[in-house]
Amino acid sequence: MLVATAIVATLWLAASNQLILYIHPRYVVFTVIMAVIALGVIVASVIAKPAHEHDDPDSPRQKVVSIAALATSLVLGIGLIAVPPAVLTSSTVAQRDINSAGVGADVTSVDDAAAGPDSASADFTVLDWASLLRQTSDLAFYDAKQVDIVGFVTEDPDDPQNVFYVSRFVITCCAVDAQPVGVPVYAPDWRETYSPDDWVEVTGTFGANPSDKSTQPIAVQPGDAGISAIDEPGDPYLF
Repeated sequence: MLVATAIVATLWLAASNQLILYIHPRYVVFTVIMAVIALGVIVASVIAKPAHEHDDPDSPRQKVVSIAALATSLVLGIGLIAVPPAVLTSSTVAQRDINSAGVGADVTSVDDAAAGPDSASADFTVLDWASLLRQTSDLAFYDAKQVDIVGFVTEDPDDPQNVFYVSRFVITCCAVDAQPVGVPVYAPDWRETYSPDDWVEVTGTFGANPSDKSTQPIAVQPGDAGISAIDEPGDPYLF
């Protein structure tokens, strides 16, 4: 019963396009196919189960266990469907250390970014910029490159009053292995307007980080009206 409940919940998450909050989109089709096959096997086993006219009646203990298992399955099933999946937040970032892991090979490299027009940088994601910041801190490289990024707010632990990260989680397999990446933004007293986990769009350019506490040498300088609150996107993760 527990297995069947998990399978049905998985299929419901896939039908409601919420399974991507748990696994990489490349695995959704495979997961759905295997869930359908497993559900078919369970149904077939129930139908094919032979009936025994003279089975011994269940003992009181067995009945209690069966009722408890059924109740647990119902609670789990209702919980999985009624409670919406929660997107990973800044508390998870604190546990996993932002920008601590290497990024994938598919993101923008310094050479590629240098070879392209400066205007192309407007399409870079948080992952692209985080990768570039790990590769070089040469201010001349970032000169004239426009930044336009979307993510949720995570405080800079070294200067939480004046610097925050525009953060996203990158998923390579599933939410368990999600790695946080972020781009530092210099915004004095940002907590007066925004809170951790707020989703924002930040535009501006890179410059030397004015903070004397933050360990980040470069940060986005958003300027006036360079930060705006937005709704959480339908695809909060980067893949």
